[in-house]
Amino acid sequence: MDSGLTNTACGVKILYEDNHIIVAVKPSGVLSQSDGSNAPDMLTILKAYIKEKYQKPGEVYLGLVHRLDRPVSGVMVFARTSKAAARLSEQIRQRKVDKIYRCVVSGILEGDGRLENFIWKDEAKNIVTVSDSAKPGFKACYLDYRAVLSKDGMTLAEVKLGTGRSHQIRAQMAHAGHPLIGDQKYGKKDERTKDIALEAYKLSFEHPVKREFITFEAPVPDIFPWSLFA
Repeated sequence: MDSGLTNTACGVKILYEDNHIIVAVKPSGVLSQSDGSNAPDMLTILKAYIKEKYQKPGEVYLGLVHRLDRPVSGVMVFARTSKAAARLSEQIRQRKVDKIYRCVVSGILEGDGRLENFIWKDEAKNIVTVSDSAKPGFKACYLDYRAVLSKDGMTLAEVKLGTGRSHQIRAQMAHAGHPLIGDQKYGKKDERTKDIALEAYKLSFEHPVKREFITFEAPVPDIFPWSLFA
């Protein structure tokens, strides 16, 4: 097992790798997979990493089993074999993969609770609208949150999604009056940061071959606003 390695060529931190899976931290602004542009994406980056490290000839197989939105950083697992890909995908379908987010929101959030709303996405504009009541075309959504620490008019919180709607955490938090720091789409511009303070920091799942339940956590970023809560 290799852990805690850093691919300095692309700035992607490798948390774990073996013959079956590779777990890495996706930086904010990096795509999960190519969109046809020249923008960097995790699948291409990690394929190149594997090809170079293990001197593999030809095309490298790497299975993408889940995604994170481009502005969101966080832990991702990739499958190095088709068998691992199938087993991980099945776990995701059965909702056996546990993903916890952390975010920094504007305002003082206290305790824990659940946000339940209805959400609709304008695909053309890539923006969602949140409603407190059911409307045609809107889908139910909910998330659970826990306030961790408040400082300087901001709160570090943990979030677990109950539904996986597009932009859900960003939109629901903003609708509740607590937009994410750095989120220009659902909040406001903040000169102190260029990234949205949202990270899928903890990922737990059953190893597709060893069958043991394992958990990986991304280190806390050392930049604003995360650094306030270190």
